[in-house]
Amino acid sequence: MPEGHVVHRQARRIQRTFKGEELRVTSPQGRFADGAALLDGSTILRADALGKHLLVDFDDDRTLHVHLGLYGKWQFAKGPVPEPVGQVRLRLVGGTAYADLRGPTACEVLDPDQVAALAARIGPDPIRKDADPERAWKRISRSRAPIGTLLMDQSVFAGVGNIYRAEALYRAGIDPYRPGKDVSREEFIVMWADLVELMSDGVRRGRIDTVREEHSPRAMGRARRRDRHGGEVYVYRREGRDCLVCGDEIAWSDMAGRNLYWCPTCQAH
Repeated sequence: MPEGHVVHRQARRIQRTFKGEELRVTSPQGRFADGAALLDGSTILRADALGKHLLVDFDDDRTLHVHLGLYGKWQFAKGPVPEPVGQVRLRLVGGTAYADLRGPTACEVLDPDQVAALAARIGPDPIRKDADPERAWKRISRSRAPIGTLLMDQSVFAGVGNIYRAEALYRAGIDPYRPGKDVSREEFIVMWADLVELMSDGVRRGRIDTVREEHSPRAMGRARRRDRHGGEVYVYRREGRDCLVCGDEIAWSDMAGRNLYWCPTCQAH
């Protein structure tokens, strides 16, 4: 499932490609036919992201809401619009470009009240300038659940996925099994600021890099990481390998059905 920075990049691309254009909106697959008919002929005002939720506002007070889930994917292209290939849930066609959406978990049209209700049940998004970290802190400071679980709870932190969870906890030196209520306010403030920096960097660069310069391949004289997710990381998908800082073996476990990675030495507290 894409992490929040990916959805923010998609929102920026939709806005850059289609803002101000009257669009042809269809559902070649047919599963979004009614929603497409509501949006067809409308103009995009803005596209934005809230965590892993993409929100595209049209000029008729309607908002397209997309959540990619595990299998959703956007495809953007310029030039002549070809016949759809495969199960295209949604197609947006502008003057010079088009975009196809396949396999999303959610693809629906919302009114302003429904958008407000969606936003109310999602936690603060570190990438957004209007995010209120106090909402996350209140949940964490009262919870007995492990901080590793809370970081992946989208009602607590919007947009944080498995990679950012693992790397933020490592960089903060926090054991992922520590109860949320035992995380100090100072630790939370540092971790939130780190997520803001890391996730915003992910939007700019289109990849996740979390390794500080002193632990980079160049500084340490080591090979670069080769992984389909890209980027240099401390613990994510490095189970059984040496920690870049202390040399201990990176551990793996299952937490709430998701892979968990951490260093038992660097994250002993």
